[in-house]
Formats: sequence, structure tokens, C-alpha cells
Amino acid sequence: MYTLLSGLYKYVFQKDEYCILILGLDNAGKTTFLEQSKTRFSKNYKGMSLSKITTTVGLNSKGAMSAVGVGPSPEGAVSSFEATSSWWAHLRSTGAGCCSQGSGETVMDPGHSLTGTLLSPVGTVDVGKARLMFWDLGGQEELQSLWDKYYAECHGVIYVIDSTDEDRLSESKQAFEKMVMSEALDGVPILVLANKQDVETCLSIPDIKTAFSDCTSKIGRRDCLTQACSALTGKGVREGIEWMVKCVVRNVHRPPRQRDIT
Repeated sequence: MYTLLSGLYKYVFQKDEYCILILGLDNAGKTTFLEQSKTRFSKNYKGMSLSKITTTVGLNSKGAMSAVGVGPSPEGAVSSFEATSSWWAHLRSTGAGCCSQGSGETVMDPGHSLTGTLLSPVGTVDVGKARLMFWDLGGQEELQSLWDKYYAECHGVIYVIDSTDEDRLSESKQAFEKMVMSEALDGVPILVLANKQDVETCLSIPDIKTAFSDCTSKIGRRDCLTQACSALTGKGVREGIEWMVKCVVRNVHRPPRQRDIT
């Protein structure tokens, strides 16, 4: 009887929580994709104006707030205090010592001005019994060294490519290649989004697959999909999220964390 009631409680009051990293170079459209995802899957969510989204500096998620003294962090999300201290040192040297929160408030590292989004509340999307929790990481070259601090805790990766920026495609490929070669991501599904497909001069999916062809052998046997997307218009957003949900749910190597529904 207890087992039956326990199972019923879990079915009704708990969701399986999966942590998803949103990676890619700066200005690829990662935060815009996150906003579109929340808007399309959360009925009562009132998103920010997409035209007001700025470059993410650091981590666009409540997950890192405890690392800078703001709030709680997911277990194991930041494994090194030294890495976070180095992050702040960089921000101070560039004058980007601040973080914005979804309430509209700004938490400042004293004496510094706002030059980009540092932190804002984590994005969550519920699809059936699955809850995706997004960590949107900054894509500047000096901040890519923080990405691997989150690999061990994540269940999936969404890698966003700016398909209008052919000049930086090689740079994006190098960042992608370094990411997929990490042992901490073995077996983790990867969704590659060719973003900004609403622009007429953008690279096509075959163009991008050709540019990234050297990475095919490094992807291994994990689930991986390259999909056209326009984070600005929302095209491809729902399809990408639904594909990711299917992949993380069936990936027995990284079981979900169960949380009470709130």
C-alpha cells in the first residue's frame, strides 16, 4: 500500500528535472532562444522584449548566484571557488561588474557599471512530466573556460550558431569541438541550432554541416541533431525543445533529479 501511495505521490506532485546548458559564441542568440522557449511553454510567462536582450556576461541563470553571494546554486554547478573569483576579476578589469535579475533589479559589484547581462533567474520549461532547467552561459572567448564547470551536472546541451556570421563560423566550430571532446559530456545529447534562419543571407543547414564535418567522429554515439531555427521569430524553438525532452528522458546514463512541483 505504501509503495502504491508513494508512486501516486511522485506521479502527481513531482517532476523529473533535467539541467540543460545553452552554449555558443557571444551574439549567437542564446538568451533570445531561452526567452522564446519560456514564452512558448509557460502560459503565464511574460517575457522581456527581445529587442532589449544584451550580451550575456558569465552565467544567465539563478544557478550561479550563490557563487557571487546572491542566492542558491544547483548542486555542483560551480565546482571551484577559484574559477568564480577569476570570473569576477575579469569582470572588474573590463568594468562589467554587475548582474541583472528577472524582477528588473540590478545587483552591482560596487563601483562598476552595467555593460551586459551577467545573471538573471534560471529559465524553466515544463513538458509533460519533464522539467527543463536552463543554464545560459556567456560565449565570449575568455568565459568559455567556465563551460566545463557545468558539464558533469547537465543532462543535455543546446549549442547555438549564428548562421549569419560566416566570419566566426570557424571560431564556433573550435568551441564546439572542444566541448564535445570533454569526457564529462559523454553520452549527453546535443541539439545544434542554426539560428537566425529568418535572415535571407544566412548559411544553410548543409553549409553548417559541411563546416562542422570534422566534428562528426567526435560526437560519438550520442543523440545529436542539427536544426534550423530563428530565435527571434520562434521558428524551430518548440521542435528543438521537444526533441531534447525525448532525448534526456530516454538517456538512462544521466537520470533526472526529482523535485516537488512548485
